[in-house]
Amino acid sequence: MLTLEALVLQQDDFCLTADWSVAAGERVALIGPSGAGKSTLLMALAGFLAPAQGRILWQGADLAGVLPGDRPLTILFQDQNLFPHLTLTQNLGLGLSPTLRLTQAQEVQIETALQRVGLGGMGGRKPGQLSGGQQGRAALARALLRARPVLLLDEPFAALGPGLKAEMLDLLDEVAMATGAAVLMVTHDPSDAKRFADKAVLVAEGVAQAPVATAELFANPPQALKEYLG
Repeated sequence: MLTLEALVLQQDDFCLTADWSVAAGERVALIGPSGAGKSTLLMALAGFLAPAQGRILWQGADLAGVLPGDRPLTILFQDQNLFPHLTLTQNLGLGLSPTLRLTQAQEVQIETALQRVGLGGMGGRKPGQLSGGQQGRAALARALLRARPVLLLDEPFAALGPGLKAEMLDLLDEVAMATGAAVLMVTHDPSDAKRFADKAVLVAEGVAQAPVATAELFANPPQALKEYLG
């Protein structure tokens, strides 16, 4: 279980609080106005921002002092975290070995993951040779390889058209099922939240509110969400 215990995040005059938990396998959408702190919250969970107060716990253990690469999570950003000078095999290989000294068994793992997301045989290509949708698939293949118990996504499919984005959300669903990961996904699109996430967190007015059923949140939106949705 991932727990945000009386968490306070502070950056200059910006402050965000959160006090809730996410169980293994849960899918949670983070939604709210731009600048409300959704990405900031993910950065704190990933270890790039230290809490001003409170704790971030995984299975009851405080993650304070745990380096980003050693945390039990994978994070995907809008740029898909792919290094342009590396091939797909190398990009995915970083998730298994930071030195890229891959064993034959690891190379087989990588190709299997690429096949699973529809990129079989493309391991030798570089990100610039791929479409946006293919880059998203590659990023999900790396998440599949890493198989960390928490997956954080910061609008990774925002630049895609509606049809392709729906396809990627379905693929994300498959990856989450395969790894059993708890997923926290930042989105500005209510339809994405409804399609993928069982629960949703409203981030607004300095608070990341406790997760509630996604359908319930949009059926009875609080004033801050009404204003955001327009």
